[in-house]
Amino acid sequence: MKKTFFTIIIVSYNPGEKLFETIRSVEKQSFTDYRILVKDGMSTDGSIDKLKAEYDVAIAGTDDDKTITLLESCDNGIYHGMNIATAYLKDRIIENRAIRDDVDNTEDVKLLRAGEVPSYVFFLNCGDRFYDENVLKNMHDAINSKTAKEGTTLPAIYYGDIFERQTGQKVASNPQINDYACYRNVPSHQACFYDERLIYKNPFDLKYKVRADYEQFLRCFYRDKASTYYVPIVVSSYEGGGYSDQNKKLSEEERKEIIKHYLTGAQIRKYDFLRIVTLSKLRTALASNKITAGLYNSVKTAIYGIKVGKEE
Repeated sequence: MKKTFFTIIIVSYNPGEKLFETIRSVEKQSFTDYRILVKDGMSTDGSIDKLKAEYDVAIAGTDDDKTITLLESCDNGIYHGMNIATAYLKDRIIENRAIRDDVDNTEDVKLLRAGEVPSYVFFLNCGDRFYDENVLKNMHDAINSKTAKEGTTLPAIYYGDIFERQTGQKVASNPQINDYACYRNVPSHQACFYDERLIYKNPFDLKYKVRADYEQFLRCFYRDKASTYYVPIVVSSYEGGGYSDQNKKLSEEERKEIIKHYLTGAQIRKYDFLRIVTLSKLRTALASNKITAGLYNSVKTAIYGIKVGKEE
């Protein structure tokens, strides 16, 4: 399996035309050092037959090395599908490296050699799209610039902003990831490029039905001490209206449960108080309303811009 700078994972189940909209947004990228892994949960709507007919697709488990690889297997939902996809990638990388280096025991094989640049993994949901044709180029340049400046490739998460199609607004990510940012919320996975070492080591915890990506981010940040770097670009056009949007109550219940594993009780009580006095429920309503979302996100972006200015 050829190593590429970016690995784009698309998880699907009866996606219809949304799968092709998502793939086309990747194909339009001006930076082309990427591979796409489509993990399908045994769709029955004909979309995978169409994928095989219209694209030169490699079937997972074969030696074919093509831009798009298709992995078909049953799964128990999107997070399980993502775990299957990343486990497959890790196994293929280890196997191929063991063969190349003539190593008998795959446990002795390292994902990266000293000085080797990691690949970055991005999860792009069916129906979501890269915001424009230069997303991968801009993110690649930002990663290379940071690596050259710091002279190291310690595990990191690079992230940007997203465009929410339901409200027609850009949603800015917090440029500073600290305890309070982790308490409130972190960048959605549609904004994050993960160093492959983090992804392979930290599969999604499947006991969380809505917030598994949130828990994974915190695990990488707190336990693996992952660096986080904000890149001021819009990464993806987010469709919205999915399972998490339809299960707000469960989402909040899981957030409260997850945060207990990473922050102290005193921190949580302090941040709970701040959340109340800063009118969290009102802010959420403003951000979700098409009429008020524009003004709300403009103010939010301005505040984050001040934070970035102070950092510099």
